[in-house]
Amino acid sequence: MLDKNIGIMHIPLNKSYKNIFPFRLGTTSFIYKDNWQYNAKMLAPYLDEIELLQFESRSSNCFPSRSEITELAITAEEFKISYNIHLPIDINPGDSSRSEREYAVEIIIKSIDLFSTLSPTTYTLHLPFMEKNDRMDAVKTWQDSTAESIQQVLQAGIPGNLLSIETLDYPFEWAENMIDDLSLKVCLDIGHLIRYGFDYFALMKKHLKNTAIVHLHGVENNEDHLSLEIFATEDIEKIFSILKDYSGSLSIEVFNFNNLKRSLNYLEMNWI
Repeated sequence: MLDKNIGIMHIPLNKSYKNIFPFRLGTTSFIYKDNWQYNAKMLAPYLDEIELLQFESRSSNCFPSRSEITELAITAEEFKISYNIHLPIDINPGDSSRSEREYAVEIIIKSIDLFSTLSPTTYTLHLPFMEKNDRMDAVKTWQDSTAESIQQVLQAGIPGNLLSIETLDYPFEWAENMIDDLSLKVCLDIGHLIRYGFDYFALMKKHLKNTAIVHLHGVENNEDHLSLEIFATEDIEKIFSILKDYSGSLSIEVFNFNNLKRSLNYLEMNWI
């Protein structure tokens, strides 16, 4: 029976999806309007992994306390789940300002140190390109600044294969040399690739072997992080044809219960 204090938005999933796909199936830590620990406890009986999200690094609730980390570890042990960490999205390791780059490095190291006791499968990092033009000289400056910042993170003792660089709104080729040179991993956000008009199928085939995590979510009318039901049949068949050989983490990256439940049903019904 549900706790009378849980309410309508805190209904649990009605079946388990553990260990039925070749990949570790997960979703985000903000399916319910509550904290990391509550979301973990609600989701852990039904999924393989949980994506612990950090949003704004300057907000007071960006970082969990040590006691919260302990609770997350207890939940992981009880339900045999893993975690992946999405690092804060408001930092920019390639910023034109040195002080902003130094701040980004500081936050990345702080976050990884804080969550390390959970032994996450990966730490996903945005590398935003914020320049006003995309001339190759501007791209090269951004690439050099970004690589310098990531090297500083690695020099702090963090293995490169724990960092997964996410596909965003610019050609992912801009980040490929750095990923190879520094032995980093890839986060294939298929929703982003579709939203911004990139060839997701070619990028999946190219990078899947080095992909630590896939973000999967529907896109419609330039809005993403929607239910998987929105995918065209042709698209989902192509995506699943590649994912059948994938054994990393896959996060259904949605942010409410209804989109998660519908996405899980859709995934199960259409999986090849």
